[in-house]
Order: sequence, then C-alpha cells, then structure tokens
Amino acid sequence: MGMKRRTSNLQQRGIWAGLFLAWALTVSAQAAEELTIEKVGQTERIPIALQGFEGEVLRVLRFDLEIVGFRMVKPEEAQYQLRGRYQNHLEAWLQDLITQQTLLARAYKGGTPRQQAHALADDVVKKILGIPGIAQTKIAFRRNQNGISEIYVADYDGHNPIQITHDRTINAAPAWVPGRPALYYVTYRYGNPDIVLHDLRTGQRRFIARYSGSNISPAPSPDGQKVAMILSKAGSPDLYVANWDGSHLVQLTHTPVDEASPTWSPDGKQICFSTRIASRRTLAVISASGGKIRRIVTAGVLNPTEPDWSPDGRWIAFTSQMGGFLICIVPATGGEARILAAGEDPVWGPNSRTLLYVRRVHGRRQLSLLDVFTKERKDVASNLGDCSQPTWAR
Repeated sequence: MGMKRRTSNLQQRGIWAGLFLAWALTVSAQAAEELTIEKVGQTERIPIALQGFEGEVLRVLRFDLEIVGFRMVKPEEAQYQLRGRYQNHLEAWLQDLITQQTLLARAYKGGTPRQQAHALADDVVKKILGIPGIAQTKIAFRRNQNGISEIYVADYDGHNPIQITHDRTINAAPAWVPGRPALYYVTYRYGNPDIVLHDLRTGQRRFIARYSGSNISPAPSPDGQKVAMILSKAGSPDLYVANWDGSHLVQLTHTPVDEASPTWSPDGKQICFSTRIASRRTLAVISASGGKIRRIVTAGVLNPTEPDWSPDGRWIAFTSQMGGFLICIVPATGGEARILAAGEDPVWGPNSRTLLYVRRVHGRRQLSLLDVFTKERKDVASNLGDCSQPTWAR
C-alpha cells in the first residue's frame, strides 16, 4: 500500500509539473508575441520570485518589473527566480525555473542603490521579454502651482526631480529632442506663447518660433532634425514644420479650423494631429512634406485629441473626451479604438508598451504609468503636487 501511494503521489506531481510547464510556456509565448487589439489589457502577467533583496532595492525592483507585466509570487509559483544581495554593490542571479537555465549573473557597481536596481530591472526585462527596459529613462513634465507652471525633469518613476525653468510664469508642452539632452517647450515669459529650445547641459535657451499669435505644441522629428508646431501667424492655428532651429518654416495645413498636438511617425514621413473634419473632432495624418489630409478612424470613441505615435509605429495613443477624459489606443492605420483608463495626455515609453499619462486625483493631476498589455497602473512619485503634459525621452 505504501509503494502504491508513493507511486500515485509521484504521478500526481508529474501531472502538475507538466501542467505548470505548459502554462508557463504559454505565458512566455504571450509575452513574446506582438500586441494586437485583442490582447490589449488581456495578457497574463509573468510570475517571478524575488529573493535576497530588501529596502529600497526591493521596492525599486518591484515597481520596475510590475509595470512591464511581471507578478511577484512565491518561489513555488514562479516561472523565474531573481536572487540577489547588496553589500556595497548589487549582485543578482536570474534563473528560469522551468528549464533550470541561469539567464543572468551580474554585479552592479557605481551609482546609488536605486540606480543599480533600475539597471538590474532593465536587464531582466531584456532577458525575458526581449524588449528595451525603461527603468533608466527620463521624463519631463510641467508642475503647476498658484497659476505658475515650471518645467521639471525626473527619472521615469518620478524620483530625482530637477526644476529646469525658474520663470515664475506659464511654461507648457515640453517635448524631448530624441537622442539629445534638450527640450522644446512653450513659454509665456515675454507675454506671448513662444516656442524655445532648452539645452539641458548648458541651460542655454533659444527662440524657435516667436511669431504674432500663438506658437504652441512643439514636436521634434524622430531624428531630431525637424520640429512640427502649431502656429496662428496666418490666422487660424495651422500645422507647420521647420528645421530643428526654426529655420525654413513650411506651412502644411491651410484650414479654417484649429489643428493641435502634432506627433511624428517613427520613420519621420508622416505627422498625426488633431483637427476637425465636417465639424467633428478627429485625428488625421499628413505627409511631413505636405499634401492631402487623411482621417484616422477611431471607431467606438468620440472627440479624439492629444495623439502620440508609438516608437514601433503600430499604435497611436490619444485622449478621448466623452463626458470625462479617457486614455485610448488605436492601430496607426485607424480602426477599432480601445479604452484603457480614465485620464489624459498619454505618451508612449521607448518600449512601445508603457504609457505615461495624467489622471485626476482629488482635484489635482497625478502622473501615472500604464502597462497596455495588462492594464497594470502605478503612480509616479506624487510629492510634486499638480503635474501635467508629460513627455518621455527616447
């Protein structure tokens, strides 16, 4: 009887191990697949166990991994195990518990414990998901207080904020220049909404657009050599493109309605923006050299504004105004839109998976991160108060 019971237990353990292996491989395959409209918000989170970490390092790792689709579990429930220790520097080992393969064994030296934890998180994401990590990236945004708004730069999770402007006026719409420590933004310092380019290394600012009327919504091209913007110098707000320094200005649209919020396709050939067609607010696309305007269909939602094109070129995130503000995404070619969360001002992270956006919390605006695959949401550090108009360095 004892031998039969033991055999039965071993068989059961083998069955459960096989089921777990099949489930884990399915989860892994889902993680590697491209996001489709059917998978938005539906992807299973990947179970991972963290061992040996504590304090700030543990908090950072949990934040960084959970926002890109991982779920913290006990070792017996995990597909991956990340072990580590901190003794003057961080050491870590990543193991696939299904194959028993060691995927990562590395020491992280230099910088703060927080920076070392961010670097480790990015390595884990790269090893398991095969996509760039976002934990060491930077964001910029405007902070609003008593009718004054200044531009800030911070880590992607809101830590280590640095105030960039000290104008005691309205500064708005920051936009990172790709591959450079520089920002475009709009300033009212001289009484008119003007566009400036701010070098973050030297602090030097130069005017890019200072025409009569409004000069707003700067959007640098993916290679940083051009900048799109909305100017009302000819009457109604229209879309223009210039060289990065504001020279060789070209008007792309000539409509009686107000264009807004340009965003470039990753190949730099097209610009998506918000406009009105047949008196209805819509998204549209135009060639970066000008030409015919093509409407982007956003089926299922109304009044789309504030578009942002994903770095992989496949998606456009935007704000829909239907009673309240809603964060949505739609295929870049148009089609069925999906509502992800209540909020506004969405911007894609470099991984084409995570969105940074603004949500309303007790009357103030809070920057938040959203994983499009799983709908996992995390607030960035909230000690800065009312923040809006985020931009993400790429």
